[in-house]
Amino acid sequence: MITRKDAVVAVTAVCVTMAAVTLADSVAKPIMRSSVFNWANIKAESTKYGARRQVFDARTATLNGLECHVTTLNPGEVPHAGHQHLEEELIIIKEGTLEAMQNGVTNRAGPGAVIFEASNELHGLRNPGPTAATYYVIKFSPGTLKDKGVLPK
Repeated sequence: MITRKDAVVAVTAVCVTMAAVTLADSVAKPIMRSSVFNWANIKAESTKYGARRQVFDARTATLNGLECHVTTLNPGEVPHAGHQHLEEELIIIKEGTLEAMQNGVTNRAGPGAVIFEASNELHGLRNPGPTAATYYVIKFSPGTLKDKGVLPK
């Protein structure tokens, strides 16, 4: 049988854990300010499918997370298996061709095309072309710092 003392200890532990997680979450990444990210300064990391450049991954005044990276996908490659996630993404093709699979439907997209990946919808990419494809991924994480009480409302 759960005693009153057990309940108080459990509630206290939950509250302390939630406070610690909220505090750690709020100080983990500083709020990104207006910035310029020059291509020449973004380091390319080799991957098994091509290369990846991390542009930024930060909180903003209105989002819990805003992340941007640039992927170069070699011919015939996929960056990862089809998947879904809570965040929404914009993909902007810089060069080359991509096949965008979304909920079982595949479309081709070339330079300048914009692909939107909705929250929790199955999606994936493949480079069907004879040359490398390079594209920007911009991922938006829901919620705001105001929602968490980090910024004044």
